[in-house]
Amino acid sequence: MQDDTVIPVPRTEAVQAGVGGWEPKIVAFFCNWCTYTAADLAGVSRLRYAPNVRVIRVMCSGRVDPQFVLDAFAKGAVGVLIGGCHPGDCHYIEGNYKALRRVTFLHRLLESLGIEKERLRLEWISASEGDRVRTAVNEITETVRQLGPLDIRSRNAALDREVEARVHAHGEEAILHA
Repeated sequence: MQDDTVIPVPRTEAVQAGVGGWEPKIVAFFCNWCTYTAADLAGVSRLRYAPNVRVIRVMCSGRVDPQFVLDAFAKGAVGVLIGGCHPGDCHYIEGNYKALRRVTFLHRLLESLGIEKERLRLEWISASEGDRVRTAVNEITETVRQLGPLDIRSRNAALDREVEARVHAHGEEAILHA
């Protein structure tokens, strides 16, 4: 049985083989009422877009917890796209404003972790805008492809080495008061 919360995306040999050695993996959280419906419209309309995105349907973009985004990056995604209703059109009144606040917070958090904020994108896409889904998916795919792979383990190891060097040079107090 297939999980109906994920839109199957056709995979080409180029993506499976990883032409050029690497292809980005992107997770998309799409609002059930607008962006997910637009993605369905894009599929029915046979609009072609990059096959690098795995779509997860959520009832509202405001329900995308920051931990979901961090988990996506931790599990190998190099980009995250969140799609919600246009401001003022949310079925849950203020869900998309909540999503905007969370993405703003996440941009700051990602930058503090040394991860480019461009790897996380928020788009307002109504149910009738299948072409905007195609554009958003293609744009984030190209942006992330330009940024390159995201090796969190290496970045964390570098951060650990920096902390150890500070402790060694200045003692534990240097870390507590940094």
